[in-house]
This record gives sequence, structure tokens and C-alpha cells, in this order.
Amino acid sequence: MNWGYLQAFLGGVNKHSTSIGKVWLSVIFIFRVMILVVAAESVWGDEQSDFVCNTLQPGCKNVCYDHYFPVSHIRLWCLQLIFVSTPALLVAMHVAYRRHEEKRLILQQDGEIAEKNLQQIKMQKMRIEGALWWTYVTSIFFRLLFEGAFMYAFYYIYNGFQMTRLVKCDAWPCPNVVDCFISRPTEKTVFTIFMIAASVICILLNVAELCFLIIKACLRHGKREKYSSYQSSLICKDKEHQQNKMNEFLVKS
Repeated sequence: MNWGYLQAFLGGVNKHSTSIGKVWLSVIFIFRVMILVVAAESVWGDEQSDFVCNTLQPGCKNVCYDHYFPVSHIRLWCLQLIFVSTPALLVAMHVAYRRHEEKRLILQQDGEIAEKNLQQIKMQKMRIEGALWWTYVTSIFFRLLFEGAFMYAFYYIYNGFQMTRLVKCDAWPCPNVVDCFISRPTEKTVFTIFMIAASVICILLNVAELCFLIIKACLRHGKREKYSSYQSSLICKDKEHQQNKMNEFLVKS
């Protein structure tokens, strides 16, 4: 699988992310995609061919393998990375829509001024506020949802995160309870725990980014309320000052 398209796509969205979002993207590609491409695929490349059962009954080995490994670890991790990265589409579409609206307004200006403004829009970083804030927070929420769902699915499908050396199978057409042996179980357990740990780190980063955005939005709202109350007090003082002057003028007259 070519992960270059995913990297290019997320790299464009990363331009408008927070600092924590940039760290999350680095963890995704360094500790998950690279490990998956460089090491994990070679470790799980022999999973079915080296799955050995102590029987020669036709079909027994395939049935037992399908029972204990209904979905390949590699394919499940690939699906997880795709689903976790998909919510970034929301942010990308929102940014593209805002840029399109700004370009439409700029193109109504004069030629040279419009060209300069178009170049500024291409280099501009969108501030995460207003409607874009809601879109960004929604994308983080879906990231957390997908990460948690896949971790639960992984635990449920494989009955934990540890790869056992021996499994017992009595599914049809096996003549009786047969012993089946998994190749390189310790190495696969190490990689499984590493990938799960990377998922947990990504979840913590998403939670931290969500808290950061909420706190920042609350502080921004508090500043606006304080500024608006300050402006209101100035207006009231100005009106009171004018009223006092008017009263003094009436008294003198």
C-alpha cells in the first residue's frame, strides 16, 4: 500500500493544525506507518503458511486459522490508520471552502491587487476559530471514536493483545481437538504491544489537543466579554458626562 498520498494529504491539513496536532501527525507516520511498512508486514508475512496443526485432515488447518485470525493484524491496522486519518477531510474541506469564498471576493478587485491577495491566501494559515473551530473539534472527536473502536475490536477479535504459542481447535472438519502452533509469537506480541501503545499515545494527544482548544476558546470568549463590558462602561461614562454637562448648562442658563 502506498502511504505517500495519505502523508501528502495530512501534510496539507497539518499546516492549519495546532502544535499538538503536528506532534500527533509525527507519531502517526513515524511510530505507526513506518513501523507498519518497514517491519510489521514482514513479521506477519508468514502467518498463514507457517500456521501448523498436528493433523493432515483436509481443510482443518484453514478452518482453525480462520477461527483464530478472522482478520489479519496488518489489514486491521491499515483500516485503523485510514479511518483515524479520514476526519481530517472535514478540516480540509472547510479550509478549501473558506479559501474559495475569499478568492471569489478578491477576484472582484483590480488585477495587481487581486494577484497579491491571492498569493497571500495560498500562504495564509487559517486561525482555528468560529465555524472552523467546531469542524476541527468534531474531527478530533471522530479520531478518538475510531481509535477507541478499533482498539476494542482488536481486543475482542484476538482475545487480548498477547499472541499465544499454542491454540487448540475442534472446529469442523477437524476429527478431534487438534493443536495448532503460531510462528514467531513473541515477536508478534512485541509488535502488537508497540502498535497498541502508539494508539494510546495518539489518543492522549487527541485528548490534550481537545482540552487545549476548549480552554483557548473559553479564554478568548472571556476576553471578548471583558472587552465588550469595558466598551459598555466607557459608553455609559461618556453618556453620563454629557448628561452632567447638559445639566450644568441648564442650571447656569
